[in-house]
Amino acid sequence: MNDVRNEFSAPLGSVTAGRLKFVRGADDLTINAGASTADLYRARFDGNAPDIRVEDGTIRVEYSRSWRPLDWRSRHADVALNAAVPWAFEVRGGAARIDADLSRLRLEAFEIDGGASEVELTLPEPSGTVRVRIHGGANNIKVRRPRGVATRLHVGGGATNLVLDGQRLGAVGGDTNLESSGHAGGKGRYEIIITGGANDVSVLDG
Repeated sequence: MNDVRNEFSAPLGSVTAGRLKFVRGADDLTINAGASTADLYRARFDGNAPDIRVEDGTIRVEYSRSWRPLDWRSRHADVALNAAVPWAFEVRGGAARIDADLSRLRLEAFEIDGGASEVELTLPEPSGTVRVRIHGGANNIKVRRPRGVATRLHVGGGATNLVLDGQRLGAVGGDTNLESSGHAGGKGRYEIIITGGANDVSVLDG
């Protein structure tokens, strides 16, 4: 078991917006709001560290192509983001075992491309329409947003076990749309879009 821990940070400086971008997938990742007001982010990576580059508020995280499947067991990442600026989150190459508590951040966008599994996402109060996108299929996804926030869930490619507040669907084919009460008139709202099919997806109020 590799118990090496690597810590990284970057100053906030004059940055007015942040983006956390994983370019070759993400696995076993925890994200939340950090306590430091001087750092754009602080991160700790267990095991061999990825390549991290920071430019104009974008934190680009890239794991080596030489990783073997069993290496995922020995690496975990904790990332704390500065709550003073709005954030976008992006993963290319799929994501698994993600626990993202964004409730104290300002979220502009959340996107996973390449499929997602075992994701828990706690959302903040939205400003305007905020889109949460998962492309390539989703399995075992739980989303919590502040009580009463209008939400629309769209799933393309068929789905089983969908929940939006009190609405529950077993097995459905094709495109599926669920809306919370008050979605049409809400000023701040979430649009949750999943393509490629979905299994065990819950969007909960509060």
